[in-house]
Amino acid sequence: MISVDALAVEFGATTLFKDISFVINPTDRIALMGKNGAGKSTLLKILAGVREPNRGSISAPDGTIIAYLPQHLLLEDNRTVFEEAAQAFAEVNAMETRINEINHELETRTDYESDAYMQLIEEVSHLSERFYSIEERNYDADIEKTLQGLGFKRSDFTRNTSEFSGGWRMRIELAKMLLRNPDLILLDEPTNHLDIESIQWLEQFLITSNKAVMVISHDRAFVDNITNRTIEVTMGRIYDYKTNYSHYLQLREERREQQQRAYDDQQKMIAETTEFIERFKGTYSKTLQVQSRVKMLEKLEIIEVDEVDTSSLRLKFPPAPRSGNYPVATDRLEKHYDEKQVFDNVNFTIERGEKIAFVGKNGEGKSTLVKCIMNEIEHGGELLLGHNVKIGYFAQNQASLLDEELTVFQTIDDIAVGDIRTKIRDILGAFMFGRDDVDKKVKVLSGGERQRLAMIKLLLEPVNLLILDEPTNHLDMRTKDVLKQALKEFDGTLIVVSHDRDFLDGLTTKVFEFGNGRVVEHLEDIYGFLRKKQMENLREIERK
Repeated sequence: MISVDALAVEFGATTLFKDISFVINPTDRIALMGKNGAGKSTLLKILAGVREPNRGSISAPDGTIIAYLPQHLLLEDNRTVFEEAAQAFAEVNAMETRINEINHELETRTDYESDAYMQLIEEVSHLSERFYSIEERNYDADIEKTLQGLGFKRSDFTRNTSEFSGGWRMRIELAKMLLRNPDLILLDEPTNHLDIESIQWLEQFLITSNKAVMVISHDRAFVDNITNRTIEVTMGRIYDYKTNYSHYLQLREERREQQQRAYDDQQKMIAETTEFIERFKGTYSKTLQVQSRVKMLEKLEIIEVDEVDTSSLRLKFPPAPRSGNYPVATDRLEKHYDEKQVFDNVNFTIERGEKIAFVGKNGEGKSTLVKCIMNEIEHGGELLLGHNVKIGYFAQNQASLLDEELTVFQTIDDIAVGDIRTKIRDILGAFMFGRDDVDKKVKVLSGGERQRLAMIKLLLEPVNLLILDEPTNHLDMRTKDVLKQALKEFDGTLIVVSHDRDFLDGLTTKVFEFGNGRVVEHLEDIYGFLRKKQMENLREIERK
C-alpha cells in the first residue's frame, strides 16, 4: 500500500494542487484524469520520485518497486535492444557481482578480528539476504518473452537501439519497466506509440498482473478496459471515484449539478443576508442581529463549482457546397514504389455524404491512397473525382504550413465567416487554447499546439470532402468529443484515417481495410468490423 499525504505543488504564486491525499492499494488500476495543465504528469513524477513536492510526502513499504514510463524518453544508443532491456536487471546483476567480490576478499584476508573484516561480513550478509529473497528467474527467457510481446522480432534483439524510431524505443523502455516486476506501474500516455497487438498485450498484462497501475491516457477505450478507479485532478484538489472512466463521467456530472445547486442556494442566502444588513445597519434594535450576520458572512466559505467541461461546446461546419453523387471512384487503381507493391486492383466508389474509416497497419497504403486522391503522387489505373469536389485535407504536416508571424487568434479570424466570428475564442478554448494563448504567435507554439490550430483552421473552411489523417493525436478526450460531434453533423463526405476506435464509433458507417496489397470494403461500423476481425485497437507504429 502506497500512501500520498498532503501533497502540495506551487510554481511562484500559482498553486498546482494543495493538500491532496489518497492511498494506492495493491490491485488498484487508476485512471488519472483532468484537463491539460491540471498537474497529472507532475503528480506521476512525484510518485516516481523524479521530482519533489513543495509539501507533503509519499510513503511505501520497504522494497516497494515503482516503475515509471514518461511521455518523452532518453535512451542510450550504445546497446542492442536485448542489452538495453537487460538493464532492467542491472541492480540484481550488480548485487551478485558485489557478493562475489566480497566472498573472494573474505577468502584471502586473515584479519578476522578487524572492524573492516566485520563490515564486509555485515555487507555480504545484507546483500545475500536481499539477493536470495528475489524470486529465481530465467532472465534471458523473460526478456525474450517481453520483447516479443511488445512486437519485436528475434532479429531485432541484436540491432542497436539507435536504429529504431521513437515509438519502438519507447517499447524498449516499457519492456525494461515490466521486467523489473514492479509493485506500482506509472504510465504517461503509453498507447501513443503502440501497435494493435502491443496494446492488446499491454492491456492483458495490466489486467492479469495483479499490480497497481496509475495511467494518464487520452485513449478512452484503453482506459475503460484496464482501470477500476478514477482520480480526477481539478482546481488544485482531487476527486476519487471507485469506478472506471465512463462511469466516472456520469458521477462527475452529478457532482457538478449538486455543486451548482449548493452554490446557487448559498448566493441566494448571501444576497438576502446582505439586504438585511443594509436595511437595518442603522437601526438600534437590530444592532446585534446585524453584527451577527456580518460576522457570519466574513467566516463563510464560498462554495466552488468545478470547471465547466468544454465538451458541451458545439462546433458547426460551414454548409458543404454540393458535389456530384460520387466524389471519389477508382478502377483498377494500383501503386508501387520500385519493386514494392503498395496496393493493386483497387476498385471502389464513395457516395456523397458517406463517412468512411481507413484502417490497417502503417505501410499498407492508407496515406498513399489519400495522396492519390489529393493528386500528390502518380499511380496506375483510374481515380476520378466527382463534379465540384472541394477537398479539405488534414495531415501531420499541416502545422508546418501555418503563417508563423500571425497570432493564434489572427490565424482563425482570417478565415472565419458569418456567426462563427463571434465564437472564435470559445472554439479556441475548446481546443485547449486558453485566454493567454490566443495572442501568442504561431512561431512560439509547440508541435501539438500547432497541430490543434491547423485542425481548427480546416474545420472552418467550406469544403465537401474532408480527409483527416490521424486527427486526434494531440487532442484530449473533451476536445475529441467536440470534433467528433462537428464531424457527425458535417453534411459533406468524410474519410478518416485513425486508430482511435472510440472516436470512430458512431462517426463512420463503413470501413476500408488496407493490408496485403488489397483494399477491402466492409459495410459495418467500426465495432462491427473489430468484432469481425477480432481486433482490439487500430493503432500501428511505423518502424524508422
